[in-house]
Amino acid sequence: MSDSAIHSVAGAAGGIVAMTATYPLILLSTRAAVETKTENKSFYQVVLDTIKREGILGLYSGLDSSLLGVAVTNGVYYYFYERSRGFFLKSRPGRKGLSTLESILAGSATTILSNPIWVVQTSQAVRTLNQSSSGQPADVTPKLGFIDTFKKILAKEGIPAFWRGIGPALILVINPVLQYTVFEQLKNLLIARRTNRLRAAGAAASVVAILSDWDFFFLGALSKLVATGSTYPYIVMKSRLQAGQASALKYKSTMKGLLAIMNEEGISGLYKGVGSKLVQSVLTAAILFAGQRRIYEITKKV
Repeated sequence: MSDSAIHSVAGAAGGIVAMTATYPLILLSTRAAVETKTENKSFYQVVLDTIKREGILGLYSGLDSSLLGVAVTNGVYYYFYERSRGFFLKSRPGRKGLSTLESILAGSATTILSNPIWVVQTSQAVRTLNQSSSGQPADVTPKLGFIDTFKKILAKEGIPAFWRGIGPALILVINPVLQYTVFEQLKNLLIARRTNRLRAAGAAASVVAILSDWDFFFLGALSKLVATGSTYPYIVMKSRLQAGQASALKYKSTMKGLLAIMNEEGISGLYKGVGSKLVQSVLTAAILFAGQRRIYEITKKV
């Protein structure tokens, strides 16, 4: 198996593990982002209400779509990234990796290909949102799997519906680019500092510090915190458009949608669900960075 293929498998596997571990936070942040009404409920109360209406499994509505989406997204991105980096390193000696433009192009291609999966996932995640507001029992709306939800969207709105929210989704391509940039900078800084300490303590000049899994965990968490915190309003916009609810029809463009949310819900409307999303994003990134590295090493030995 080629090195780029191993990175692809490791990235997909790491993403699946991270997504499974943190999915309830994704569900709750997505519902909060799509909800246009203002409800002063604590995170704990929202969790209890969801379990009361839908049971424990209600916290995992749309997990099947998310696992497929993260496997495709991470697998394709890691594969494209490693192949492109290898190409440019060979063609341009002395170059350390991909430029920001090339990373954005890789992310854009991945986003366009995977958007239909995330439209299905968002639709599954918010399927009982209206019922939860009106107090109706959850069994009024039957649970639909990925295929059934896909067929329902296709029959009701046609193929174009699977690219709802593609505008803000493409803008959010900067999120992983920002995340990986911050991660690489912090990683290189940490390695340099520890290497200098080792050499100052008497180690050979050729010795280079090696980071632990915990180092990768915390670096991944910090880099994702910066990226998600900087781009969250676009996550709200994307979620509302992908959910396909009537309230999102008035958003004629990403910028007009953001302005409409500010006018109707205030600045806080752009950050609905940000708390659970930040916790989920940080944990996911931390698990992914640490897990992807470990899975890569194991796969390479096989």
